[in-house]
Amino acid sequence: MTNNPWLGTYETATTPLETHVTALDDPYLQRPTFAAAPEAQHAALLEDAMFQVKRVVVGQDRLVERVMVCLLANGHCLIEGFPGLAKTLTVSTLSHVVGGKFSRIQFTPDLVPADLVGTRIWRPSTESFEVEWGPVFANVVLADEINRAPAKVQSALLEAMGERQVTVGGTTRQLPSPFLVLATQNPIESEGVYALPEAQRDRFLMHVVVPQPTYEEEVAIAQRMSHGTPPVSQVLTLEQLQELQGLVDTVFVHHAVQDYAVRLVMATREPKRWGLEDLDRYISLGASPRGTLGLLIAARAMAVLRGRRFVVPQDVYEVAPEVLRHRIALSYDAMAEGLHPDDIVRRVLGHVPVPRIAPRHDTATAPLPVGFEPLQTQVAG
Repeated sequence: MTNNPWLGTYETATTPLETHVTALDDPYLQRPTFAAAPEAQHAALLEDAMFQVKRVVVGQDRLVERVMVCLLANGHCLIEGFPGLAKTLTVSTLSHVVGGKFSRIQFTPDLVPADLVGTRIWRPSTESFEVEWGPVFANVVLADEINRAPAKVQSALLEAMGERQVTVGGTTRQLPSPFLVLATQNPIESEGVYALPEAQRDRFLMHVVVPQPTYEEEVAIAQRMSHGTPPVSQVLTLEQLQELQGLVDTVFVHHAVQDYAVRLVMATREPKRWGLEDLDRYISLGASPRGTLGLLIAARAMAVLRGRRFVVPQDVYEVAPEVLRHRIALSYDAMAEGLHPDDIVRRVLGHVPVPRIAPRHDTATAPLPVGFEPLQTQVAG
């Protein structure tokens, strides 16, 4: 029986399978060796998949990681960037690495919904109509320049994303599983462009902004791509991917981390209540409840990607820009002053305190909110 002022009274294990620490400073104390945990095996597999993508794509590490997070979380991703930044190359390479069926749809102003989901065709031989299903029936769908398609086509795609089924002529067919839509859009052109409304952008789990490469990355691109695209190998199967997606749903989320995600979203919705009075006139509409759910599922996927079965606040912090930036509507004052949703998200992340749910030794570096003091543990010698 051991009495610890922080952990309370508990019994020490006496079974021979337990390992007891007798002296922390014993140089001859050897840690027992175990086989790699399943979490570490999954993380190594996912790391290998991202390595295969990075053999082709230079420098866009954040893009590759966020797309992988969306794949694990079974959520869709909107990728925004200037032409020539490897958006399409990233998606096509990832589809080859994870296997399954890949479909690329080049969105143009003359596209109609039937070109996407399919249409009914008259068969003279049978004197009946048959449904010819469209290219949306794939595991990974690349909607290239989604903002160039008319509103009807965008609505048809977003309905398929939300319902994961398509109905043509009274016939309904489920989309394959897994099903992931990666849509790209060009931010610099306005002619012949149908901008996605806020309500439709909200259906995407993440909105990833692709930056221009640095000088060092540009040199690597010139060296690597001058002799053709490097070959990549398939690392995951659809069965393995579905298993990993099921694993994401079992990741543990502490109630303090869950509350942290809720406070981030509420700070964009009611900035005055959460001590951000200066942001009140810049936000027309804050993040929806999908923002809270998106933060949690993306954080779970990030935990699996890093070999953990539990979520830490850092996971929520890191996915917050991509999950929240397209769910915040700016006011006219913000647009007049040249503000961007990223400025709002950056301000919220810097103001809302991060909970600490694990023992730390640097407790004096920053003040902690009430109720989130670190737990100090002691080991009885």
